[in-house]
Amino acid sequence: MSPEPVLELDAVSVVFKHITAMSDVSFRIAAGETLGLVGESGSGKTTTGSVALGLRKPTSGTVRFPYGGRRTRAGEVQAVLQNPHWSLNPRLTVADSVAEPLAAVEGGRLRTHHQAALRILDQVGLPASFGERLPHELSGGQRQRVAIARALITRPKFIVLDEAVSALDVSVQAQILNLLHDLQTEHGFGALFISHDLAAVRYLAHRVAVMRAGAIVELADAHRFYATPQHPYSRQLLETL
Repeated sequence: MSPEPVLELDAVSVVFKHITAMSDVSFRIAAGETLGLVGESGSGKTTTGSVALGLRKPTSGTVRFPYGGRRTRAGEVQAVLQNPHWSLNPRLTVADSVAEPLAAVEGGRLRTHHQAALRILDQVGLPASFGERLPHELSGGQRQRVAIARALITRPKFIVLDEAVSALDVSVQAQILNLLHDLQTEHGFGALFISHDLAAVRYLAHRVAVMRAGAIVELADAHRFYATPQHPYSRQLLETL
């Protein structure tokens, strides 16, 4: 029996005035699976991520979130963005920043969820002492670990990883990719990994979707995609590896 889907897009299109950002896009992501979404800038990847998060309504087509719902439930869909500064309040300690999404879902003061925040920080490789630090006291890789902890604390079914390692040094990228792989194995969330970095996608993704001019031009198992890409644009992208 195949794992339950945590996200399904069925013939989704998004049109801004006279610009088509997504054109008849269909795919599904199962629990425990990562779909890599690649393509050049302006191809529609960011819009697809917004639709997957429930932040943008399609012009046409259907989006089904975890449990087959048309809307997301609080905390079940999360995101890790390229720059962790966008999700971390500079005035909050690390522990309070991590606790913030859980407090929004379950209620209560931030300190009510302090121990839960410390537990998830431990899972992303940060000791409890980091909980009292402020974001500016952390390295880029440490801040991204905090952003991942924020995403995981609500026990989401699905996470959008939007260029989540592209701003990091190569050695730190490898650490974060290993961490994401291990956390997905442990927690079983599905993920949409949006990236320009085909090497990173190769490491993390189970399947790969290639987007061009708002449309999916190839969708394949990752091993087959990297060995024998079918679409000319896919082969063009892989020439950069």
